[in-house]
Amino acid sequence: MLLVGDDPALLAAALEEGLGADLCVISGGLGPTHDDRTVELLARATGRRLVVDAALEGEIEQVARDVAARLERPYADFEPGVRKQASLPEGAQSLGLAGTAPAVLLEHERGVAVALPGPPGELRRLWPAALASEEMRKVLERAPAPAHRILRFFGPSESAVARALDEAGGERDGLAVTVCAANLEIQVDLYWSAKSAGEGAAVAGALRDRFGDELFAEDERGVADLVVEACRGRGYTLATAESCTGGLVATRLTAVPGSSEIFLGAIVAYADEVKRGQLGVPGEMLERHGAVSAEAARAMAAGARAALKADVAVAVTGIAGPGGGSEAKPVGLVHVVATSPEAEIERELRLPGDREEVRARATAVSLHALRGVLTQTGTHSRAVSS
Repeated sequence: MLLVGDDPALLAAALEEGLGADLCVISGGLGPTHDDRTVELLARATGRRLVVDAALEGEIEQVARDVAARLERPYADFEPGVRKQASLPEGAQSLGLAGTAPAVLLEHERGVAVALPGPPGELRRLWPAALASEEMRKVLERAPAPAHRILRFFGPSESAVARALDEAGGERDGLAVTVCAANLEIQVDLYWSAKSAGEGAAVAGALRDRFGDELFAEDERGVADLVVEACRGRGYTLATAESCTGGLVATRLTAVPGSSEIFLGAIVAYADEVKRGQLGVPGEMLERHGAVSAEAARAMAAGARAALKADVAVAVTGIAGPGGGSEAKPVGLVHVVATSPEAEIERELRLPGDREEVRARATAVSLHALRGVLTQTGTHSRAVSS
């Protein structure tokens, strides 16, 4: 994989290198502005003329006219961009639109090139059309995809996972391993060829043995998806009470399709008076222990369940920084409490990072605490420092 900016010379060099492969997939640069140069340079690199695809121009024009009408702007403002986006290398085909950007497939002398929009949502929308094309099918038949295994962990450090991989033999001929860490989660992707199936399975097994208690998924579903699925399976409703995360936990949950079946709402209780008035946190408790405390988090979780009549709730309160910390309660101190009819989890964390990193990590911890109370019984309480 190669990342390259909009500089024409750099992009042309990257395309020349990529087009030497049987399949070259390009993402980005398909928009209507002058610096969206992918299609133009793809045509130049393959020795093709740019020609306007009349049918594609009509499709893009309809989308652009709808946008112009909604924005109450003249279509003439959009017309040059429409023609630009409908111009394809001679012999290329459109695989469909995401907004006004088409996915473009070009079979050339050295192989097949596929150009997709840059925004991840648009790319994902059009990628299946590329996979379904006859040209792509022929390429993939010549080079069977390797086996792929995903292991996702919450809790272990990236260095601990790297050490475990090394002790299990690590990468070798026919086995590739990637490790990606984000917000206290670690995703390990293993790819192996048919001849290395045994080695790949052995490495995956070693990681399961080492971090079995922290393995939460073997696919790409996010933790919010797992929480929604678990609530739906148990027939539970869910609510959140948030202070330092400011609604980020609810945002992650409501991003899951179908979450409206189980998610009732969130109370963002940033100020103490909201904690008291909306969540019923006793003022005496706040005076004695402070808003950033295990006691406050417990009361917030109970208050969310009561106020929103939810079966399950999570509460999070902390100091995201950069100011507001003290020796007793430093920046990064976060308390999370998740509670269900069967279980309760409490976590005290000292999270590293700047304000946004603390908030993102606190959100991840809150979601995993919810996952925990939905997959176990009995009260479980532990402190975590990260």
